[in-house]
Amino acid sequence: MDTQQVIAPPCAQPGFPGTRPDVTPTSGVIHVNVRHISGFTVIGNHLAQNHGLSLIAIGLAVHIQSLPAGAKVGIKVLTARFPESEARIADALRELEATGYLQRSRARLPDGRVITRTISYNRPGAEAPPLTQALQRQPRPRTRPTEHVEAIRAPSTPEPAPQSARITPDSPPPPAPAPAPTPVGVAPGPVRVPAPTAPRTPAPPLPQPRVPSAELTQSATALLADLRRHAPQLSLAEDDIAALAAGVAAWLERDTHPDTIRHALTGDLPTPVKHPARFLRHRITTLLPPPLPGMQDLAPPPRRKIVVIPLQNCDTCDRAFRATDPGHCRDCRTEHTGAHTAA
Repeated sequence: MDTQQVIAPPCAQPGFPGTRPDVTPTSGVIHVNVRHISGFTVIGNHLAQNHGLSLIAIGLAVHIQSLPAGAKVGIKVLTARFPESEARIADALRELEATGYLQRSRARLPDGRVITRTISYNRPGAEAPPLTQALQRQPRPRTRPTEHVEAIRAPSTPEPAPQSARITPDSPPPPAPAPAPTPVGVAPGPVRVPAPTAPRTPAPPLPQPRVPSAELTQSATALLADLRRHAPQLSLAEDDIAALAAGVAAWLERDTHPDTIRHALTGDLPTPVKHPARFLRHRITTLLPPPLPGMQDLAPPPRRKIVVIPLQNCDTCDRAFRATDPGHCRDCRTEHTGAHTAA
């Protein structure tokens, strides 16, 4: 009876396979971590466990920090990427700005364009980087430095020989001058000078009406302002409308119907229209129709005036009716005529 009888297998040790029983929790989450070699982003616990941020803001901050430099992180782009609405994503971006994980500012490029700079901080309070490469990008010189070019173009000229060292028929020829040393970092060879660029052809002038009038200008201004209803990408500023009104007035002076002008300016638009005012100026100038035969030496036809008949009050029933002269309305005239006929 002193031999132990193994009747059942021993109980399984508590814990998770591959971990120590004394450190494995009995409840809650159990981590199975694998070391990443590539394609990973380091996120601090101050962000992942931030009690002051919403879950959307934390996830959005992790997503932004995992993107490469130069990626688009606008509200439209994030809305197309995630199922959340624009309002929720905008609120999350404001949370990240308030806590220092994100900074958005407007900046102007050297060419005049205004862009939105977005800086993502993996730890709030870090020092902001200098201007991005796009903002401080300068055109690189296409030629070598001046001192190197001069050294290659003009080799060193030997100094004139002294009076006593002049060549005589019996004297040996002087040694050839040593070639100029090639500057360090510059490959020997001919210097490439950039070819001159052709001057840009100036844009043709905007057409002008032969007989300007306030009526033509008003009609052209109304037509240009109404273009945004038919093509939203052709929304113009007030100054642009005033500058282009003379060109449209030239179309109207040549008896062009407003619908024809609208179709010529809004048909077959490119995507996108970067400069609506320049685009419309080009079309107004290049698509200007010729004047109708017989109208070159004639003034534009006068506009038909609309005659408005005034309102009159009936002398009998005081009813309002339209007539050039006061008198009776139609019903009263009929009754008055019938009474005279019966008499």
